[in-house]
Amino acid sequence: MRTTARLLLRPFQATDLDPWAALNADPEVMRYLGGEPLTREASDRIAEQVNARYAGDGLGFLAIERRTDGAFPGACGLQTEPWYPDDLELGWRLAREHWGHGYATEAAASWLAHAFTDLDVPRVISVTDTPNERSIAVMRRLGMTFDHTAVLEEDGVEFDATIYSITAAAWRSAQPPA
Repeated sequence: MRTTARLLLRPFQATDLDPWAALNADPEVMRYLGGEPLTREASDRIAEQVNARYAGDGLGFLAIERRTDGAFPGACGLQTEPWYPDDLELGWRLAREHWGHGYATEAAASWLAHAFTDLDVPRVISVTDTPNERSIAVMRRLGMTFDHTAVLEEDGVEFDATIYSITAAAWRSAQPPA
């Protein structure tokens, strides 16, 4: 579990499953995440897998809870993906009504701090569909820089991806003095 000024990042709870399924069923949310809305069963399975992964190795795509009122904006976290198995990938997925409030940036910044201070990894990447300008803007706000583009495949479907990255040294140099 991690906390930020406004957010609690924690494993999924039963009360998260309805709003998690709703955001995963929203075509606009899923536009750059495979393009197809997810079924409730698939959404619940992801939450279950996330919790198992987090319990096993401390990584995962944890639920985001707004501390003031317990609202569920979405999820964010560090994970590995088959296309870059040697890198930790930082990702986020938020319900549309929570876009534009800085929650993705705040949650992701907390995960970067964890990656570079607690896990001592050399770099973190973030991958998005190339046309996903909103996610690219979050990557830039986090201090990540363009790394490369690639054609990646997920569930048998190819997509044009843009990859940003940040090294531990770059992250540390951007931190305010203690």
